[in-house]
Amino acid sequence: MTAPLTPPPPPHERSAQGSWQPPAAAPEAEAPGSQQAEYAEYAHGWYGQDGPGMKTEVREAGVVALAVALGGVLLGVLWWWLAPHVPLVGDVVDGNWVVYLKDTEGEQAVGVDGTFTLLGLGFGVVSALVVFLLRRRGGVPLVVGLALGGLLGSLLAWRLGVWLGPAEDVVAHAREVGKGVTFSAPLKLGAKGALLAWPLAALVLHLGLTALFGPRDPEPEFEHGAYPSQPAA
Repeated sequence: MTAPLTPPPPPHERSAQGSWQPPAAAPEAEAPGSQQAEYAEYAHGWYGQDGPGMKTEVREAGVVALAVALGGVLLGVLWWWLAPHVPLVGDVVDGNWVVYLKDTEGEQAVGVDGTFTLLGLGFGVVSALVVFLLRRRGGVPLVVGLALGGLLGSLLAWRLGVWLGPAEDVVAHAREVGKGVTFSAPLKLGAKGALLAWPLAALVLHLGLTALFGPRDPEPEFEHGAYPSQPAA
């Protein structure tokens, strides 16, 4: 004989433990562009430190190169004024005019090159200091503009000094002043390496000032000491 079936308990008496629980909600999938946005924000905050754009830097470099090159006018005038004079004397040999150095052991020619070199070094120091004080952030275009301006300024000073100096046709000059009369030789830059004194001095000093006193990039700040995940390629 079978036992009578026990009816199920009413719904309000069922145990809470045996009740049906809805499945746990799956973690919300991260939006596809969230990692991209996070990485972009990180890159902008770390690499874009409110610096000028490349076009602005190139324009500033052009202005610096032009301004520095115009300083070559002053360098040329100072070279013509301060450089020692090389004495020459003319004579007539077999009916032809010849020109000799009056002092064959003199060092005036070396002094002409040395004066240009020292002036170039001084102009390089001044130009690098002025550019650094006006534009502390520096940058590759600015350094290139500074060096290029120094080279152009040296070339301008060289040609201007030669033009301001005595006539380059020494035979005609000897005929003009007469036989045995001392006159000055034209300005001549024997060591063409002196043209590099200005750009090299400006380049080295500006890089040194930027390394010692230029602005530093701030350290990146990350939450929980972790780098943001870089989006997959």
